[in-house]
Amino acid sequence: MISLVVILVVSVQLWPARGSHDVADHDAFGTGVRSLEVDLSVDLSRIVREVDERFLSVAIDASLVAEEKFMYMLGSPKLRTLAKALSPSYLRFGGTRQDFMVFNPEKYLMRSHGCDQQKPGSSAGPEDSCKKMELPTLLEARLKKQWIQQQALLRKEDLQMKYRRRVKFTEYSVDLLTSFANCTDMDLIFGLNALLRTSDNIWNSSNARSLIKYCESKQYRISWELGNEPNSYEKKAGVRVSGSQLGEDFVNLREILQDSKLYHNTGLYGPDISQPRDHRKDLLQGFLTTGSQAINACTWHHYYVNGREATLADFISPQVLDSLGLKISEVLESVHLVSPGMRSWLGESSSAYGGGAEGLSDAFAAGFMWLDKLGLAAKMGLDVVIRQVLIGSGTYHLVDDNLDPLPDYWLSLLYKRLVGPEVLMVERLLLAGLQNPRRKVRVYLHCANRNRGYSKGAVTLMAMNLAARPSRLTLPALLSPSTVEAFVLQSDQPNEAGLYSRSVMLNEKLLQMLDDQTLPELKGNILPPADNLSLPGFSLAFFVFTEAEAAACQ
Repeated sequence: MISLVVILVVSVQLWPARGSHDVADHDAFGTGVRSLEVDLSVDLSRIVREVDERFLSVAIDASLVAEEKFMYMLGSPKLRTLAKALSPSYLRFGGTRQDFMVFNPEKYLMRSHGCDQQKPGSSAGPEDSCKKMELPTLLEARLKKQWIQQQALLRKEDLQMKYRRRVKFTEYSVDLLTSFANCTDMDLIFGLNALLRTSDNIWNSSNARSLIKYCESKQYRISWELGNEPNSYEKKAGVRVSGSQLGEDFVNLREILQDSKLYHNTGLYGPDISQPRDHRKDLLQGFLTTGSQAINACTWHHYYVNGREATLADFISPQVLDSLGLKISEVLESVHLVSPGMRSWLGESSSAYGGGAEGLSDAFAAGFMWLDKLGLAAKMGLDVVIRQVLIGSGTYHLVDDNLDPLPDYWLSLLYKRLVGPEVLMVERLLLAGLQNPRRKVRVYLHCANRNRGYSKGAVTLMAMNLAARPSRLTLPALLSPSTVEAFVLQSDQPNEAGLYSRSVMLNEKLLQMLDDQTLPELKGNILPPADNLSLPGFSLAFFVFTEAEAAACQ
């Protein structure tokens, strides 16, 4: 096949910039940049990578079960509406507190917490079952208020690194969780406690067996994990587990699952290590040596910065964003060395560790880290990225305390609707004003999502402008005849102040739910064939070239 290379010069001026963008622009390192012009070299003839259709997935943090009544929030019609719009995806239930959770089956009455709902799994059909499990409005309002207080207690535990050694949960947490996954068309991954260990430091599987037996009796469709960030067990619990021992624990779990009629072919993912650091790099290699045959994908976690120290400059720094590529390369090299062909996932990921950076991880500024992570992870060969968190403690969630969507939710929703799993090659060629390698305009290219009605050959260009000034992209002759649908996200406030905002506009219209069960229509601006596009300062955008006729996307 003849390689088709397109030079796409991106002149970023779709609209005049809103507000006052006439201040001098500086990057995070003090270099003044007044003109952003970028050429793009694009190959439309071949697919570079192809990711899972559930590539963008989400997590529910196990902190929700620290007091079981908060699991009832999963019956919120609003939360279910928001989650379902992000399907297909995996739904991971895990995090720090999964390794302190103990399944404690009992005849536990929902009405003891003021909720007299029907249990999932009745003889009613799927739609009726979902309706019956909806949370009453008054109870939802009460739980949301109490959840604010609960989060303060959870943050205190995190700061002090002191966790309750036994957080009990009953069948009802499992019922509510599986009901949520089923009613939102998500594939549940349940994280088991790996800190239940014998005197010989071998995983004690008895509690997991009890949980698996219950789930099997209910015919719940579940995949599994074992442990969360085992390289931090020593800090959190005074326990040190070697990589090779952890691998053997996974082999044990795989054998348990294989003995089950329902779960003998189910997914098992791990080891969910935090990003490799010098003092525990051996853990991943040791795990893969003994346990790689037990898992379906190797999972690891990534955060860019420490949430307690992060600044706005970090969130819009090209150098900080580039650091992810180094970590991906390092992990892929380690995996390939021991287990060639093994798939790799970001099993937990967001902007800042330690629960997020307050005022930033839940603001418009976080979108640059999130969109760049999605673009770079797909380009470099990761199959799935699980976002921490849809709901749970911290400040990096996709919904606020009222369960209203935050900027990263809207960004995720647009990604789901516009971006297909096929990754195409795009490279930046620097022009005047961008001699500094810490580039302010970042771009990724995929086939458009055909499941949303785009024709064969359509492509979606993801672009972001980390600078205050607009960028310019001039289209080449091959793409300029194509109609473009432009979806440009900006803060509802101008200039740098807008980066702290928790509201976002799509093509200058504020995004918000119409009611608790209705999302707004996300419409692009239809641009006629032209030589130029535009990307305002501090913006994120998706440009769908509906008539690109890319050979790779036919």
